[in-house]
Amino acid sequence: MTEELDVTGQDSDGGSEEVVLTPAELIERLEQAWMNEKFAPELLESKSEIVECVMEQLDHMEENLRRAKKGDLKVSIHRMELERIRYVLSSYLRCRLMKIEKFFPHILEKEKTAQEGELSSLSPEELVFAKQYMANTETYLKNVALKHMPPNLQTVDLLRSVPKPDLDSYVFLRVKERQENILVEPETDEQRDYVIDMEEGSQHLIRYKTIAPLVASGAVQLI
Repeated sequence: MTEELDVTGQDSDGGSEEVVLTPAELIERLEQAWMNEKFAPELLESKSEIVECVMEQLDHMEENLRRAKKGDLKVSIHRMELERIRYVLSSYLRCRLMKIEKFFPHILEKEKTAQEGELSSLSPEELVFAKQYMANTETYLKNVALKHMPPNLQTVDLLRSVPKPDLDSYVFLRVKERQENILVEPETDEQRDYVIDMEEGSQHLIRYKTIAPLVASGAVQLI
């Protein structure tokens, strides 16, 4: 069985890209998205199409298991694989929700100021959640603290109060496609900018913001 996945992105001509994936390739895409989301300091592009296809694949696997013979060893093996995929999917979604809760003002501001055609970091459901979370946070702060403060202190700027994602943090990565002339910014004022080449299959420890575009394009994999 193959799955037809409408991947969010642009092809070389600037149009939409449609990719046909086998079930194994689909799960591999999910695992890659999970690892990147787990180790990136910021919320990455939503992979809602992959999530939906994986959920459909899980339903299909469940149906096959219900039709399989009782006591067949293959059933136990497929059941373990089913639970493994469920764990990866749940962990991926939980990781994204935790980031939304942690950085919600900045994520919503980014969505508000995004240019037309720019890929969204949030799925429609995540956008609703983020807006509700922000509204609930503002209501809680007002009822518990702000209304008891002097009038000139009864407002709070959440964009200034909530920390931003630390894009200067360091991450481990594995190179999937050879990259040339990657500009690395200095760590101190005494140092200068320099460029590096990254060979396919090599692993690096590097500042996240230096390679953030490569994570988004799939050229490198966070590990």
